[in-house]
Amino acid sequence: MPAAKLDPIDRKILNLLQSDGRMSINDLASQVGLSPSPCLRRVRLLEKAGVINRYVAVLDQRAVGLPVSVFISIKLDKQREEMLDRFGKTISRWPEVLECYLMTGQRDYLLRVVVPDLPSYERFLKTKLTRLDGIASIESSFALEQVKYTNVLPVE
Repeated sequence: MPAAKLDPIDRKILNLLQSDGRMSINDLASQVGLSPSPCLRRVRLLEKAGVINRYVAVLDQRAVGLPVSVFISIKLDKQREEMLDRFGKTISRWPEVLECYLMTGQRDYLLRVVVPDLPSYERFLKTKLTRLDGIASIESSFALEQVKYTNVLPVE
């Protein structure tokens, strides 16, 4: 469902579900001004169209013992399609990597990695990242403070 086809009620449903994915259909319907059946029908259409991708619990990174966030810039020695694909597939299997982006500019990839402490990051670096073929350089930056974090898209 393209963004242009989202009407104001769809957008309100999406905003409410982004804030509370466990909201009952009755509460959701009440807040968007529909009865439960048409509201549920809209939610199911948004799910089927892939606008709603999945429902998750958002955890507190510190509370689960992963207080360290590391942003890693990676430069490959060659940017051939097979190298990019191999890198992406390998990185996707590592649970420490929460985000990985293929970038424009001087670096090829930007990763966000979470670990419990510095020794854990050193282990990740030595036993995983530096063992990948085709990496020309790795630059790590440690987050000192999380100023803002959200997974709520501005669909208004």
